[in-house]
Amino acid sequence: MKKIYFILMIFILVFTIVACTQDNAGTTSISSPGEIEGEMIELTLEELSQYNGQGGNKAYVAVDGVIYDVTDVPQWQGGSHNGNTAGQDISDQIANLSPHGKRVLNNLKVVGALIGE
Repeated sequence: MKKIYFILMIFILVFTIVACTQDNAGTTSISSPGEIEGEMIELTLEELSQYNGQGGNKAYVAVDGVIYDVTDVPQWQGGSHNGNTAGQDISDQIANLSPHGKRVLNNLKVVGALIGE
């Protein structure tokens, strides 16, 4: 009886470890700063342009191939911020003109990747 109990306990332990370490299938992992939640999207530059923060659309920007959601960022209200417009790749502006550089990206939600470049 002790042998069966011991085998059962090992089985439960292994099952628990496997269940707790299992990867979420169907999500794409992007190695980048920022908060990553849910299913990642892939957009071309043309598709990204639809996410301009106008007319109820979400506001997304791309930096170095990573797409960030700036919809709820007060500085991006209305889809623009310091001459930049949502729905675009702003990598050059972040690298060359932004006073804060890439560090501000750490506070943004990552929603996907820019493709077709």
